[in-house]
Amino acid sequence: MSFSDSNSGSPDLTLFKKGDEHTFELIFDKYYERLVGFCNQFISDLDKSKSLAQQAFIKLWMNRDKIEQINGITAFLYTAAKTECLNFLRQEKYRYTYQNNALQNREKLLNQEVLESFRFDRLEYQELEEMIQSALDKLPEKCRQVFIKSRFEYMKNREIAEELGIAVKSVEGNITRALKFLRKELQDILPLVMWMF
Repeated sequence: MSFSDSNSGSPDLTLFKKGDEHTFELIFDKYYERLVGFCNQFISDLDKSKSLAQQAFIKLWMNRDKIEQINGITAFLYTAAKTECLNFLRQEKYRYTYQNNALQNREKLLNQEVLESFRFDRLEYQELEEMIQSALDKLPEKCRQVFIKSRFEYMKNREIAEELGIAVKSVEGNITRALKFLRKELQDILPLVMWMF
């Protein structure tokens, strides 16, 4: 997947943020087929992939005032499409068919595909993972344990509470604490890892 032309003929960000429909159409025409192809790699259903891609554009339009730079459009669209894909996989009970490991592998593939679409080579991706792991290692043990079970093992708060023998409120508090710490710790690379958390 290449974005070598992402800066050519770029739409006017100011007009887009003001709600100019023609500018939105230019963005749609530029990225729609790419998003459909991206979704279809993981959904394997072209019609559903088209629907998920359209949902990503709807989110973009609804959040257009939050886009600060033109290349933020690309990041937003692929992040939104990735979220739509994961939600679809969960709703279709893929995790009940293939269990959590398969879903975790799919999310890892999605994360890597998004990063590589921005021309990150595998070495840089590995370095990024190491930075995230280093930040996770700095969390208090219980906080880190809860966060990993929530974000990487896809367990519900109630399930985590039962497994660790703690209150659901404690689970929620630890997740909030972990997110606050990680966002501060990873602030320099936050735009690149925002879809991981």
